[in-house]
Amino acid sequence: MAFSVAVAGASGYAGGELLRLLAAHPEFRIDTVTAHSNAGQPLVQVHPHLRSLAHLTLVDTTPETLAGHDIVFLALPHGKSGELTAALDPSTLVVDCGADHRLTSEEDWAAFYGGDYFGAWAYGVPELIVGDGKQRDHLVGATRIAAPGCNASTVALSLAPGIAAGVIEATDIVSVLAVGPSGAGKALKTNLLAAEILGSANPYAVGGTHRHIPEIAQSLRGAGAQAVSLSFTPVLVPMSRGILATSTARIVPGTPAEAVRAAWHDAYGDETFVHLLPEGDFPRTADVLGANTALIGLAIDEAAGRVVVVAAVDNLVKGTAGAAIQSANIAVGLPESTGLSVNGVAP
Repeated sequence: MAFSVAVAGASGYAGGELLRLLAAHPEFRIDTVTAHSNAGQPLVQVHPHLRSLAHLTLVDTTPETLAGHDIVFLALPHGKSGELTAALDPSTLVVDCGADHRLTSEEDWAAFYGGDYFGAWAYGVPELIVGDGKQRDHLVGATRIAAPGCNASTVALSLAPGIAAGVIEATDIVSVLAVGPSGAGKALKTNLLAAEILGSANPYAVGGTHRHIPEIAQSLRGAGAQAVSLSFTPVLVPMSRGILATSTARIVPGTPAEAVRAAWHDAYGDETFVHLLPEGDFPRTADVLGANTALIGLAIDEAAGRVVVVAAVDNLVKGTAGAAIQSANIAVGLPESTGLSVNGVAP
């Protein structure tokens, strides 16, 4: 059985990546692609790399154009998804790649985003530890799913195993991320011009202002943290896509080194898309380019009494579109790896 699919916001980076992955999905059939200012254009005029989808034309993003599909993926700016979802059939599977339905706290939404609060949906990070299980348990049969923020899921997957196992503390976490500019979307911005970023590394949202901070804290509390104190600093670097997140946390005093590493091994040893690398190995963003994988390297800084976790993801795949499709697979009862690959592109 093929599921009829619509992708809203198809002209952007996240929308384009959704379409690239969906084009190879054996059970999801792309029937409708929508946009705002690009409506009326052939899809390949906006995404010339999507040759197999040359028959599609972008149409306006309205509840009417999105109605009648089995699955709707939304790749819209924050504040725009929530305006649409109330008008969609409750039985339709809607997967939001924006921020509108990620946060369970209305106060956090007001503090970091502002505007109308649209409520929280099932969170689309299947491998994330939640209580005694994994988040995938909450995606089975779901009709409303919030795909994660790419930085947020990378840091949460990096640290949740240690918190759940009680081997690290959540009250002194430091995360510094090297990120590619595609995570900021396709809109023209001066700070994202090639002349501004080539040959330079540029920190932004410094000092606890990044919008993914409450999302990370929410995930870590779900893994068992009583309180979360996180210093989070992203740094824009000249690579089109990718995240390399280096996170450190205090090890609970008296915890043996083997117990620390065992927490991550136990959490991800059987996972298809999240891999703990052998001791002494650390990932590169090049290793996950185009793949739905998160690669994790772990070290113990004995002098500082801290664990150091280095995680690499492709922000447009495992960070966004791949996570959305993986979650949709679970929701409709397909194997969650359907249409997704662990293999990247090199060089």
